[in-house]
Amino acid sequence: MILVTGATGTVGREVVRRLPAGLRVRVMARDPARVAGAARTAETVAGDYRRPHALARALAGVRTAFLVTTDFTGDDDARFVHAARSAGVRRVVKLSAAAVLDPEADDLITRWQRASEELLRDSGMEWTLLRPRSFMSNTLSWAASIRSERVVRALYGTSVNACVDPRDLAEVAVRVLTEDGHAGKAYTLTGPRAISAGEQTDQLGRLLGVPLRLEELSPEQARAGLGARYPAPVAEALLRSAERQRAGAKAQVTDTVGEVTGRPAGAFRAWAKDHVQAFGPSAPSSPRDRPPRAPGRPASH
Repeated sequence: MILVTGATGTVGREVVRRLPAGLRVRVMARDPARVAGAARTAETVAGDYRRPHALARALAGVRTAFLVTTDFTGDDDARFVHAARSAGVRRVVKLSAAAVLDPEADDLITRWQRASEELLRDSGMEWTLLRPRSFMSNTLSWAASIRSERVVRALYGTSVNACVDPRDLAEVAVRVLTEDGHAGKAYTLTGPRAISAGEQTDQLGRLLGVPLRLEELSPEQARAGLGARYPAPVAEALLRSAERQRAGAKAQVTDTVGEVTGRPAGAFRAWAKDHVQAFGPSAPSSPRDRPPRAPGRPASH
């Protein structure tokens, strides 16, 4: 049996959709009702990393697990790894971040990701690490200002990030979860080329058929906006991450998506075209097309 955590999030939802029919799949969520639509053929159970008995029930009979955690100051990874090992889980596939490879990255979030990876490597279970750049879907956070003002507000709008389509990341995760040969490997996942917020704004404007304007935020404005969404230490980590992006630390492109799936990674324009309605005047209210909820995966790691 395969256990998927984080199934209400950007990647976990896509993983559940892509797992082949006929596999035994279990989805763990704090609120199982929120994943009912995405997990039509999966068993859905209530679970929480901080409820040992519920976590043990979710892991019973599980052979392979997809692990997503976002509590940057907590010990959810340690709790899960301990429970998974006790339950006899053989393999864990962890969603991490590409920033762990950057020796200059020493912010709160990156330190937490490195420690979480180390826990898994030392667990005695088989492991695979998925290290994406930021998600193309993070641009959904611009939807409200695009609809109301035709404006995108971003810090360092000309800096580039080799962001990845979450659907590609999910496809890689499915391959790793269902195929042999991935144990002990770490995959850095990017899109086909690095792109700036300015270019993303231009592409969205062309797809929408309206002129969009990029408004550059000052660091102080960005700090205030992030502080309204995240705890102060997380907001500061994101600001430091943005500084590294401005220095070019997130421009490198890999072909890992192609190597694992056999097809090239999708470009931002393809993702935007498939989600353009989310930015339009009559945007759907589906959870799939809503901006990520805090404290979800950071926008720039």
